[in-house]
Amino acid sequence: MSSNNAKIEHIINEEDQLRADMYSFLANLLRAEPDENLVNQLTMLDSDDSPIGKSIKTLSKLATSLDLPTIRDEYVRIFVGVGRGEILPFASYYLTGFLKDKPLAKLRQDMQKIGIKLEENVKEPEDHIASIFDMMSGLILGKFEKKYSITEQKDFFNKHLAPWVDLLMRDIESSKIAVFYSPIGTIGKEFMEIERASFSMNVSG
Repeated sequence: MSSNNAKIEHIINEEDQLRADMYSFLANLLRAEPDENLVNQLTMLDSDDSPIGKSIKTLSKLATSLDLPTIRDEYVRIFVGVGRGEILPFASYYLTGFLKDKPLAKLRQDMQKIGIKLEENVKEPEDHIASIFDMMSGLILGKFEKKYSITEQKDFFNKHLAPWVDLLMRDIESSKIAVFYSPIGTIGKEFMEIERASFSMNVSG
């Protein structure tokens, strides 16, 4: 994910940095089959006893106990499949039942306004959950011309994530195929609830 314009450095507070990092963390886990480097990083994670923290600990243990081919195969079975996977993590599909539908067109309009363009090697439509999570991280960190206010972040979240992301995360969490990805669904579900609560309490720009 990149900007059409030169990057500008912004001062980011700790809370926003943590939020942006979590969006990027989830995007990296959901973008494609994880490589050895990503799985090795997961084995070193530790966290607290919050719902997210417990799921991060579970994920770390699974990254240690499962071999890489098993983890990569699970991703393919859930999200790719033969013809199609169990779960299609695209806004258009979740909102309309079809790929590349109106939600994608609306997202592309907002991307153009903001100045966001996909990297050349990205083949999936822009409304893939990993891409939208990348966009949220970029809005928080000011990667697209400016640091977007909490009100602007909330508007983007409400338009492009809120209508479907909870269902997606619950589907991942409860997937009959998922072992490694189940706690990722839980982390995403809990984080989205935190984001909703934060936006509802603080809507000043």
